[in-house]
Amino acid sequence: MHPDPAYPITTIPATQPPPLHLPPGTHPLMPTHEIPPGIEMVTLPGGTRTLAYTQPPVAPPISPQAPAVQPIPTWAKTTALLVPTVGGGIAITGIGLSYAAPGLIAMTSALWSAVGLITAITLGAGGLLWHVRRHTTPPPAQITQHITATGPFGRANGTINHR
Repeated sequence: MHPDPAYPITTIPATQPPPLHLPPGTHPLMPTHEIPPGIEMVTLPGGTRTLAYTQPPVAPPISPQAPAVQPIPTWAKTTALLVPTVGGGIAITGIGLSYAAPGLIAMTSALWSAVGLITAITLGAGGLLWHVRRHTTPPPAQITQHITATGPFGRANGTINHR
């Protein structure tokens, strides 16, 4: 704490502590119409009147009446009928797949073998066609050209030789 405050500190001397409640026989400090709802002027057992929060009186419990029976909606009936059907279908599908698994594995192996056979036939036929074509067709003709020109803008003359 600083020894020298920036402003003078003033206090109001307390002559008497404020009362916590109104003494008996005195009127309330605020008019009755200004008291907010839920707060009332009450008299305590010792005769002291004070402001206090009050609770509304509890109404006697009303005997519960049986609710009216309502019909079950159509969508609920439909859903209730479809659930076991769909669940049963899924269960039967799972059982069928478990019985079919060995056959599916064998078919998978057979399909991979077929893919390998088709690949081998394609590559073999392509290689055979390339070999036959290379040895049965004559090589392409060689063409040679001799072109001469006199100067950059002169007329060019040339000969073509087929061999």
